[in-house]
Amino acid sequence: MDTTRKILWADDEIDLLRSHHLFLRERGYEVTPVTNGEDALALIKQEHFDIVLLDEMMPGLDGLSTLVQIKEHDPNLPVVMITKNEEEHLMNDAIGRRIDDYLTKPVNPSQIFMACKKILDARQIRQSQAGPAYFSKANQIREWLSGKVTWQTWIDIHRLLCEWDLEISRLDERSLHQVIDDQRKECNREFARFVEKNYPSWVQSEEDSPPLSVDVVGEFVAPYLKQGRQVFFVVVDCLRLDHWLVMEPLLASFFNIRRAYHYAILPTATPYARNAIFSGLFPVEIAAKYPQLWQTENDEDSSLNRHEHRFIDDQLAEMGIDLQPGSHYTKVLDAAEGQSLVRRISSLNAVPLVSVVYNFLDMLVHGRSHSELLQEIAPDEQGFRSLVQSWFAHSSLFETLKKIARTRGVVVLTTDHGAVRGNRASLIHGDRQTSANLRYKHGKNLRCEAKEAMLITKPPAYGLPQSGLGTNFAIAKEDFYFVYPSHFNEYQRQYRDSFQHGGISLEEMVLPVAVMEPR
Repeated sequence: MDTTRKILWADDEIDLLRSHHLFLRERGYEVTPVTNGEDALALIKQEHFDIVLLDEMMPGLDGLSTLVQIKEHDPNLPVVMITKNEEEHLMNDAIGRRIDDYLTKPVNPSQIFMACKKILDARQIRQSQAGPAYFSKANQIREWLSGKVTWQTWIDIHRLLCEWDLEISRLDERSLHQVIDDQRKECNREFARFVEKNYPSWVQSEEDSPPLSVDVVGEFVAPYLKQGRQVFFVVVDCLRLDHWLVMEPLLASFFNIRRAYHYAILPTATPYARNAIFSGLFPVEIAAKYPQLWQTENDEDSSLNRHEHRFIDDQLAEMGIDLQPGSHYTKVLDAAEGQSLVRRISSLNAVPLVSVVYNFLDMLVHGRSHSELLQEIAPDEQGFRSLVQSWFAHSSLFETLKKIARTRGVVVLTTDHGAVRGNRASLIHGDRQTSANLRYKHGKNLRCEAKEAMLITKPPAYGLPQSGLGTNFAIAKEDFYFVYPSHFNEYQRQYRDSFQHGGISLEEMVLPVAVMEPR
């Protein structure tokens, strides 16, 4: 197979560039020289070239005009513009007409070589180096796990795994996907042990504990309100860290972004974790302070999340923050509500705190479990992440954030929990009143496999309410999901490979907090 790269070089002083041609030929590039744009276009229509080097100042058809016609003929043919002119407007014109690189004369052979190599071989080079680079990172993770492991260690590990998963997806290196998946499973196994050992102490004391759901408002929202800044507090239900990593670049041109993290409380499910965010209280404290609002028997629906506006106002009032003339709260459940919010952003400029809950991702997670079409579009984590990225790029959430970027407000964007892809069924025993969730259960006298789930027999020690004698919680670990003994095989098949939340995993618990200031 011929690996020679073919360069078409158009320059009216092409005879003066023979040393450059020789330099490139010695490095495996075949150079075809022409002296004008018309000849360049004629050759492009006759034969294949890998890249075009185009002088900006040529008699007849100039470089920019030639560029336009090249792109009309073949939009995917890379073009590098070479010019003596350093005026910015010329560079803007070239970029606007989809130039791939821009060099200013005089150029030496190495500059030309590097420009061609960067465009033509960058992907191949990254692919060839991806394996060794990943294994170096994998060794770094193993080294971290062999030392003193803290809650910060797990944030670093989860971030590293997510970043490498994205890089491997961009390079389409499928051979490495399984390696990363295997290491993530190993990490989640150790993470579950870490959480099981340390979680009760996090609930009882703030010392040596990570920022939890209950700390989000106090740590990230309240300081800006105390400074007199307007805050848009956005909670995107069921947003994983890797999903945020594909959304963040789209916002980088509108905001200066500082990324932090928090841990979701257990269970990592909306009725518990999101109420904890808005109230600053663990569920057992919410049940004690607002007994008329907390009925765990109804936690399968949205009944427990109808009071978030009151919760956050009360939390801030207890911090001594007086929100005048009051705060605003909205929950976006569909496209119409999203567009309504986009239109109202400019009218909210006098409101010190605007809290927004976006439910679409959670709906997408649940919808995938029941839709063959969504399962075909998003067959795995990579596919689902791509779907999330596409949704966000065309969403009312993105439009809302872009409008906020034109104000003086600061955005604090986070989530209540993530989701994990359930792959293994775990046997659970309980009575008819046991909750129906797949990743966590609460009920009387629950029994489960200790290696696959954490059984909580004293809920208050874990910040959870005890609704009656003998009531306990079971929280699934890693990628397990609960199935009852009756019809075990049927439900195991039904729920395998679905995205779920409520349990203990890096994907569900270690969550991004993005603090975004308009540029």
